[in-house]
Amino acid sequence: MTRFIYLILTALPMAALQAAEAPKPNIILIYSDDVGIGDIHCCGGPFKTPNIDALAQGGTRFEYCYATPLCGPSRCETLTGRYPFRTGLNSNQSANAVSPEREIMIPTLMKKAGYSTASVGKWGQICLGPREWGFDEHIVFKGSGRYWRAQEPTYNINGETKDLPAGKYLPDIMHDFAVDFITRNQEKPFFLYYPMSHIHGPIVRTPDSKPEATKDRLYADNIEYMDKLVGKLMAELDRLKLREKTIVIFTGDNGTARFGAQAASVDGRKVSGMKATMLEGGSRVPLIVNCPGTTPAGAVNHDLIDFSDFFSTFAQLGGAELPAGVILDSHSFASQIKGEKGSPREWAYVELQGKSYARDSRFKLTNKGELYDLKNAPWEEAPVAADTKDEAAQAAKVKLQAVLDGHPAKAAAEGLGKKANKNKKALKKKLKNSPPVTPPASPE
Repeated sequence: MTRFIYLILTALPMAALQAAEAPKPNIILIYSDDVGIGDIHCCGGPFKTPNIDALAQGGTRFEYCYATPLCGPSRCETLTGRYPFRTGLNSNQSANAVSPEREIMIPTLMKKAGYSTASVGKWGQICLGPREWGFDEHIVFKGSGRYWRAQEPTYNINGETKDLPAGKYLPDIMHDFAVDFITRNQEKPFFLYYPMSHIHGPIVRTPDSKPEATKDRLYADNIEYMDKLVGKLMAELDRLKLREKTIVIFTGDNGTARFGAQAASVDGRKVSGMKATMLEGGSRVPLIVNCPGTTPAGAVNHDLIDFSDFFSTFAQLGGAELPAGVILDSHSFASQIKGEKGSPREWAYVELQGKSYARDSRFKLTNKGELYDLKNAPWEEAPVAADTKDEAAQAAKVKLQAVLDGHPAKAAAEGLGKKANKNKKALKKKLKNSPPVTPPASPE
């Protein structure tokens, strides 16, 4: 009996040590472009997305995820964990409002926690480049929605300009780069930020498109090719036996764009609004999280999530320390990813170019004082009369007004652009004089 107790007591420190040294999960954020809930089949959309649907079937789909309704501010909010009124980047024309001297992005946190980091894809609406913001490796292209040489003849890998050969599809090159990065870093934790080309316009043919494809068919082709690339990436994780070690997140940077808004739908009904609008179709996006053995399979979570939340969530999942002295809007949903209750948000906040709204589980209040009932969203946003006697509406208006009062939307970057331009030039000069980083072999 004494020996039995001794064995238990001596085993406890080792068990605690093993728990403390539990391997950190890999994290992949697949950040599709102009993809709203009406573009994804498992969210009610009419298109074929079997690989993305499989992520939802094997993981958790978050029903109420809100992005800023435009590319640049959305990405900045994701990467900094801060709302546009704090960073100043509140439109696609305010890229220079931010600077690495004032803002900290996710890769900096993850690197300090022992992660290798890479950015694969679109970047243009934020100043400088992925390297200056902390990523170890990157592949980027100019503009948005770039697929073939006729659109943009070059791309960039770790600071080196590459020619895009005729007949080569840029999303395939990006995929190869992502796979190469994962393969080289399979023995240590990695964070992969994967802002895809799809399905930003112009909508052009994919390698799988038929010559006679109509405009509508090409839109579906692009969604299906995006889904195909997601499936190929999951197959590589399976091949490398990394599937259960990797938390995969699929989302879209904002709602469906104008050219797809007529085709996209949820359960056969048109969604209210589209990209760049302050309506459900502008901000409500798909969010699917999958990691076998970690995320509950087939679960649908109804907690409110907004794009500032990725910052704290990834930090918690990766054991990274949040930056000191920084006001964060980010609210971790790491517990919900694991199927636990967590501490859900009571409201979500959306802002764009001086317009903003806050919403709770049912009501939405704009900074113009307009109250909407969202019980029939995403198809309908019903105005609530200013003199309503509905107690639930009245209480929501008071609560949401307090949120808006504490989050003053800014119509412009308030002069931060000039200062950021000066900082940008100084930083580029500093980097030019620093020792060069030897890029890995090209995956081409």
